[in-house]
Formats: sequence, structure tokens, C-alpha cells
Amino acid sequence: MGSIDLMQQGPFNSPLEAGLRSLFVLTAAYPKTFDLGRLVELDYLVVHSGDFDGPPSLHAPVPLRSGEILIRRSLVEKGVLLLVGRGLLERKIQEDGVFFCASEISAPFVMSLTAKYNLDLWKRASWAVEEFGGLGALQIRERFSGLFDAWSTQFQIAQRISD
Repeated sequence: MGSIDLMQQGPFNSPLEAGLRSLFVLTAAYPKTFDLGRLVELDYLVVHSGDFDGPPSLHAPVPLRSGEILIRRSLVEKGVLLLVGRGLLERKIQEDGVFFCASEISAPFVMSLTAKYNLDLWKRASWAVEEFGGLGALQIRERFSGLFDAWSTQFQIAQRISD
């Protein structure tokens, strides 16, 4: 994987931002491990917690946001690998796949980030792990099924408006 030039891409909606959200999630879940698919789901939940009866969403609600989960995987993967390379996250190869977890320096690093946004991020990451971290794949899909129904409806409305 090539290096990521943050000056060219910017910090928002970047692998760094997605990686930091995953860092917060994995720190809140410690010592649990999650695979990339679960991290993508939890990332969506952290950003759009208000859509799931959680704390107010971390980011402003935008139209068609439910479709974000379909394009989020690459961004989260790059972000997680960036932080694995910095020792903030660990990659664990297990019989059933590749999983990620917080490292021994994750919690001190996360707790040193005291800006309001980071405190809000910590609250939502903790909520997402508590509410969804222990669910199986089928249970998660059931909770997300309403999301995909909403996405389909939003897409159809947007299509009609553009016609």
C-alpha cells in the first residue's frame, strides 16, 4: 500500500479520519477484536448514531447518507492500516479471518485527545460498541435493514427529482 499524503487529501473524509474513528471504536471495545466488515458498520454507526436512536449524530445529516456504508470499506481499511503502521492498532490473523484490536498505547493516545469533537467521538464510539459490538452478523444485518430500505427510498426520490 502506498503512502497517504494528508496535505493533498486533507484531514476530513480521509483515511486518517476513518482510522481515528476505528481507533476510538477499538479502544472502547478493548480487548475485543473486529474484522474490517464490522469496523465499517461501527464506523457508520458512530457517524450517524442519531439514525439508530443513539446520541445525536457526529456529522450533520445529509441526503442519501444511508448509501455511505456501501462505499466506506476502502476508506476504513486504509485508515486502519495507517494506524496499524503507527502501532496504535494491531492486526490479528485468526482462523476465521483478519481482525483488528487496540494496542497498549491506544487508550493513552485516545484519552490525550481532549477537543470537544474527540469527546463526542468517544461517547458515540462507546455507545456503538455497547449497543452493536456484541451482535452477530445476522443481528447487525437486521438492524441495518431499515437503513437500506431508507436508502432505496431516498435514491428513488432523488431519481424522480432529477428526471
